[in-house]
Amino acid sequence: MAEPRRDSGVDDSVDPTLGEHLEDRMAEVLRPELEDFERQAASAGARPETDEPPAAAEAKPQTTDKDFFRALGGWGALLDIGLPWIAFLIVYGVSDHDLQLALIVAIACAAAVAALRLIRRQPLRNVLGGFIGVLISAWVANRSGRAEDVYLPGLLTNLGYGLLYGLTVVFRWPLFGVIYGLVTQTGTAWRKDPAMLRGFTRATAVFAGLFVVRLLVQVPLYLTGSLNALGIAKVGMGLPLYALALWLAYAVLRGSLPPEKWDEARDHVTHLLRGGKK
Repeated sequence: MAEPRRDSGVDDSVDPTLGEHLEDRMAEVLRPELEDFERQAASAGARPETDEPPAAAEAKPQTTDKDFFRALGGWGALLDIGLPWIAFLIVYGVSDHDLQLALIVAIACAAAVAALRLIRRQPLRNVLGGFIGVLISAWVANRSGRAEDVYLPGLLTNLGYGLLYGLTVVFRWPLFGVIYGLVTQTGTAWRKDPAMLRGFTRATAVFAGLFVVRLLVQVPLYLTGSLNALGIAKVGMGLPLYALALWLAYAVLRGSLPPEKWDEARDHVTHLLRGGKK
């Protein structure tokens, strides 16, 4: 006599391997999403689940040459440097030599540039530096009543920087190297490395040459009262010459350092120009 069937609560007609098939099917369906998530996590620099401590797994992001130039502000920053002076020269010429009007327009342009830099969240020193320079120049010219004196503070600034950069090169303490030692907190260690000493010396000499060339051209124009020519020289030797000097300093520094040392130097300089932001 057959034993009566006991109800176990489970339908025996259900395939016992169905659960395994469902799990395999779900894994196949979700695999593309999981792989896409892993790719996004890797590109975002997410730390994988490992036994490594956080300090070892999180590496400092390395900058690129584009980051270096972007930190300098790009071509837009170069335009900011010359815009107030371009405006001054144009307004002074078309307003029948109205010095005060030209100075007001130059200050307004400098204020607009400062506001734009604030919107861009550039370091405060960049915002104040250009604006204060224009204010000082306008004050000097307004006080003397001579339009060419608006360029006098710039000439004195070029003289001061030229002497500073040149003397640091002569005494083999190039300014770029000193700044690098302060930023990296390595002191004077860079002077013990012939490649770094040579690279910083060449880069510093490039900018010393920039200031010398400006003075050689602009001082005679200032002394002879050639306002239009002085204004053109101020603008022309501000943007293009600065860009050329920047490119030359970049080229000689990169060419003087081994690749790994150049990467390290570029990282530090880029973070400095960004105002300490990583």
